Amino acid sequence: MASLYIKDGETAELASRIARRLGTTKTEAVRRALLKVEAELGPQAAKQSTVEWLREYRRDHPLPPPTGLKADKAFFDELWGEDPD
Repeated sequence: MASLYIKDGETAELASRIARRLGTTKTEAVRRALLKVEAELGPQAAKQSTVEWLREYRRDHPLPPPTGLKADKAFFDELWGEDPD
């Protein structure tokens, strides 16, 4: 069983007040609140597919324009200071 420790005193007190008003435990009060938020988020809360995530990432972080340089063996040999064949 996992535990949830609320470190913020004000938030812990809020959970206690809500639990008392509902006549339930703090755990149940927090569970109800989280379920309500999840319902408000709706289908958007569902996990994105990797393809959708990549599409959005590429839209928000486009690649720079091409430089015209070739990244072939000669290019990498030159980077490493090696003599071309």
